[in-house]
Amino acid sequence: MADSYRVGLIVPSSNTTMEAEVPGILRRRAEIAPETFTFHSSRVRMLNVTREELAAMVADSDRCAIELADAGVDVMAYACLVAIMTQGPGYHETSERRLAEVAAEHGAAVPVVSSAGALVRGVRALGVSRVAVVAPYMKPLTALVVSYLEDAGIEVVDAVSLEIPRNADVARHDPMRLPDIAARLRTDDAQAVVLSACVQMPSLPAVAIAEERLGLPVLSASVATAYEILDRLGLEPVAPGAGALLAGGAYAAGSGPASVGSPAATQSSLPSAYSSTDV
Repeated sequence: MADSYRVGLIVPSSNTTMEAEVPGILRRRAEIAPETFTFHSSRVRMLNVTREELAAMVADSDRCAIELADAGVDVMAYACLVAIMTQGPGYHETSERRLAEVAAEHGAAVPVVSSAGALVRGVRALGVSRVAVVAPYMKPLTALVVSYLEDAGIEVVDAVSLEIPRNADVARHDPMRLPDIAARLRTDDAQAVVLSACVQMPSLPAVAIAEERLGLPVLSASVATAYEILDRLGLEPVAPGAGALLAGGAYAAGSGPASVGSPAATQSSLPSAYSSTDV
């Protein structure tokens, strides 16, 4: 009988993408591995992506860890990247440690990952240090995300803000527009592209397309979160069709994904590091 794992998700109340993309990635493993996964969520109130609501969400996350501990999950994932990153450099380590302690105190000594920490560690797992980023946030929040990544030793060579203020609207952004948006980033010095620096902005259907078009490895917050969930469960972090990070070593740092052309023909410059794009 195949092993079955319970995955606990801490999500903003308005998030409708995390519970689609991460399960979608892990269920693709059925093509190559026998494990099965079930998904169990606890929600924290958050409607607008503002520093005030994000801080309140962070403060209420302990309750979610307790609820998921009651469900007997095998791993927990805190799925709001910008909520963590607005709390200051390296805060993912503090948050993951605290939530793990809270869960253990309530009978569930399980690993805890965050989408913020997963993205940082996912970029490192690719063996790269320079990225271009697509984010749905208003420009000041995108600037905070860029600063957070750079404090972690990841150079952001260019970034675009889609400037979508309501979290529910972020989930409605068409993921198939992302390859065109990413193609307008300056990527001459980039080693990878973060197609969605937000677990609420859908991107999974476009990851492989963007890799083919850009000639660079492409990841997202949800792809990185799925990678870490698998790794913390002691499973090989591989899933088909989810990009270089989950390709199981098929990508060699610096060489680019297999069978992709030069990105030079698809690039055009943006006027600033935090440019707005028609959404």
